[in-house]
Amino acid sequence: MSNIHFNVQPGGKLQGTIRVPGDKSISHRSIMLGSLAEGTTQVSGFLQGDDCLATLNAFRSMGVEIEGPENGNVTIHGVGLHGLKAPAGDLYMGNSGTSIRLMSGLMAGQNFAVTMTGDRSLSKRPMKRVTIPLSQMGAVIETAEGGTPPLHIKAGNKLTGIHYDLPVASAQVKSCVLLAGLYAEGETSVTEPAPTRDHTERMLRGFGYEVITEDNTIKLTGGGKLTASNIDVPSDISSAAFFMVGASIAEGSDLTLQHVGINPTRTGVIDILRLMGADIELSNKTEIGGEPVADIRIRSAKLKGIQIPESLVPLAIDEFPALFIAAASAEGKTILTGAEELRVKESDRIQVMADGLNTCGVNAKPTPDGIIIQGGNFSGGEIESHDDHRIAMSFTIAGLCASKEININNCNNVDTSFPNFVELAASVGINVKQFPYKLNI
Repeated sequence: MSNIHFNVQPGGKLQGTIRVPGDKSISHRSIMLGSLAEGTTQVSGFLQGDDCLATLNAFRSMGVEIEGPENGNVTIHGVGLHGLKAPAGDLYMGNSGTSIRLMSGLMAGQNFAVTMTGDRSLSKRPMKRVTIPLSQMGAVIETAEGGTPPLHIKAGNKLTGIHYDLPVASAQVKSCVLLAGLYAEGETSVTEPAPTRDHTERMLRGFGYEVITEDNTIKLTGGGKLTASNIDVPSDISSAAFFMVGASIAEGSDLTLQHVGINPTRTGVIDILRLMGADIELSNKTEIGGEPVADIRIRSAKLKGIQIPESLVPLAIDEFPALFIAAASAEGKTILTGAEELRVKESDRIQVMADGLNTCGVNAKPTPDGIIIQGGNFSGGEIESHDDHRIAMSFTIAGLCASKEININNCNNVDTSFPNFVELAASVGINVKQFPYKLNI
C-alpha cells in the first residue's frame, strides 16, 4: 500500500450540516454481543472502518454468520455464548486496541485455544493490563516479551469471578473483565478510580443481561444468556470532536453535526471546549437503544487557555489530540495533567503532538502526565503522524488556524476510524487534499 499523505492549505471556515461516521466503541460491541446472543441482531449506522471490520472478521472466522456491512447495515445471526468454533488460524486485530483487549476477555472463556495478532503499532501496545486480571480469573495467556501482542490464550480454563480494582481508569480493561465474567463462575465486579465510557454495561443490559452499577463498582454474575437486540449506532463523538474544534477555531464558522452520541461518559470534549469559551449548542436530544444522542451546533468563538480539570480526563481521553489544536489556537496557556494514559495509545500522543506543535511554531512542552501549550503563533510545517489516525486528523483541522501549509505523512490509518474523512472535511470548508505518496522526500 502506498503511503497516504495529506496536504492542508491554511485558512477556511466550517459551514453546513453533516453526519460523521458511527461510533467505533458501540460498533465493536454490537458485533461481539450480537454474535454471542441468541437470535438475529440488526445493526444500523455501523462504522465500516478497518478496526471494526477486524472485529467482524474475527467472529466470522469463528463460525458466526454475518451479513454486510452494506451502507452501515449489518445482520448478525447469533450463536449464543457457547456457540463459537475454533478459527482456522490466528485472529488478526489490525490496529485495534479495543478488539484485542475486549476479545481477550471473551476468548478466555472458550473451550478452544486462540492466538490474536495485530499490526506493527498494535504489537507495541501494553496488554498486561488485561492479562493480569484474566489470569487471576483462571485464564492462561502468553504474550510476547514485555507483555505485548501476540496473545496466546489457552483452551478450556475454568474461570472464576473476581473483584478487580482498576489501577488506571480504562473502559477497555473494565470491559475485558466484565466480558470474561459472562463465562466465570459466580460474581465478577470491577471498581474504577474514575468514570469511563459505559457502552459495554449499557449494551449488555440491552441484550437482556443483568449488570448492576453501584457508585463506581460494576458487577454481573456468570451463566446468563444474551438475547438478540437491534442496535442503531449513533455518530462517534470522537470523530465529531475534530469538527467541533475546527468550527470553534475558524472565524465565521457555523456547523451542525447530526445524531451524535452524547453518552455522559464521553462528553468531556464538550465540557472542556465550553470551559475554553466555545459556543456549542445541543438540540433534538433523544435516546436510541439506551444511548443518548443529539445534534450539535458549533459556532466560532475566541477560545482561552485553561487548566483542564483532571476529573474530565477519562471522559475525553481519545479527543485530546484535537483539543491540543484548540489549545494551540487559544489565547493564553493550557495545562493538562493526569493524562499519562495518552503515552500508550496508537502512538505516544503527548510527545508526538508536542513535536508536531513545536514544528508549527507553537510552544508546547510535554510533561510525564500531560502537556503545557502556549496558544498563539501557528505557522505550518511537515508533520509525522507515526501511523496514528488521530494525530493525522488533528493536524488536518489545524490548517484552519495556520498561516502556512501543513503536510502530514503516514495517514493510512485514518481509515481505521474515519472512512471518507478527507472528503467530508473538504465538503465543509477545510482545504485538504490526499495524495498517494509522501511529498518532500
